[in-house]
Amino acid sequence: MSRLLGGTLERVCKAVLLLCLLHFLVAVILYFDVYAQHLAFFSRFSARGPARALHPAASSSSSNCSRPNATAPSSGLPEVPSAQPGPTVPVLPPCPDSPPGLVGRLLIEFTSPMPLERVQRENPGVLMGGRYAPPDCTPAQTVAVIIPFRHREHHLRYWLHYLHPILRRQRLRYGVYVINQHGEDTFNRAKLLNVGFLEALKEDATYDCFIFSDVDLVPMDDRNLYRCGDQPRHFAIAMDKFGFRLPYAGYFGGVSGLSKAQFLRINGFPNEYWGWGGEDDDIFNRISLTGMKISRPDIRIGRYRMIKHDRDKHNEPNPQSDPSALTPTPQSDPAPSPTLPSDPSTLTPNPQSDPAPSPTHPRATPAPSPPTPEVTPAP
Repeated sequence: MSRLLGGTLERVCKAVLLLCLLHFLVAVILYFDVYAQHLAFFSRFSARGPARALHPAASSSSSNCSRPNATAPSSGLPEVPSAQPGPTVPVLPPCPDSPPGLVGRLLIEFTSPMPLERVQRENPGVLMGGRYAPPDCTPAQTVAVIIPFRHREHHLRYWLHYLHPILRRQRLRYGVYVINQHGEDTFNRAKLLNVGFLEALKEDATYDCFIFSDVDLVPMDDRNLYRCGDQPRHFAIAMDKFGFRLPYAGYFGGVSGLSKAQFLRINGFPNEYWGWGGEDDDIFNRISLTGMKISRPDIRIGRYRMIKHDRDKHNEPNPQSDPSALTPTPQSDPAPSPTLPSDPSTLTPNPQSDPAPSPTHPRATPAPSPPTPEVTPAP
């Protein structure tokens, strides 16, 4: 009995000893495996740091030679890092001739209050100074919209409220320029338009289309596209003021458009018309005498609403405007006289009348005050 018990204890002790030995072997294997992983981890850091710092040419040459068709740098000069390519600007497609987002006939009313903050809130894409470009296409023209202005802040807010959405739907790249006549002298609309033409080109020489618009006229149809064509364009052909009819065949007032080349061809607008009226008929004569013809939209599309107002002081009817002389005759008007101001100092804005531009309220630039600057004929 004692022998049987002693043999059992001996076998148990041997089994325990074998288990301890097996546990020891497993622990040793795991220890060396973890040690090898740590060694490899630290060896990578040591290879990135001091080795490259001490031997930049050797490390770079070995990495270059590992690539196909790579050329190792000369051993005497350090490798110059190659310039990283900058971000690529996506090429936008041209804007369509017929913008898809137009809505057609619009409801225009001037009874609701129109604070400038609302105009800014409704046009987040318009940049400082009244500039905008469509984000999804490239327009064919760059348009400057020029507004002759004095004491019409109330009208201007309505104009901005309606025209910014219209021009954006028309996929135009445009800037709005409010040309303010400083002081209380007699108003000169055509001279302000000349100033606007020059001031817009000073800021952006890429303008190739110029829209001249009164501040109290709002289009009633966004299909009346504010673009320039092969001939001068008359947009406001059917105002509510005239019963939505063209008042006479030679009428060119309200809203009109000329390309840069057309404007220079007629030598700008006349500077001599102080007060209301007459200058638009003179412009019509200049266009006719240079061999161009007026282009107009369909009368159902060229409809405009005018903001009702009293005649401004110092804007009385111009005595030079003669209703009987509305049709151009080469015998009575041989050639347009030069009118663009030749003195750049007369075009400097007056800081007292030039408010800081906002995203939707364009820069206001005062026009030169009388007397009219002396001019020289254009070649």
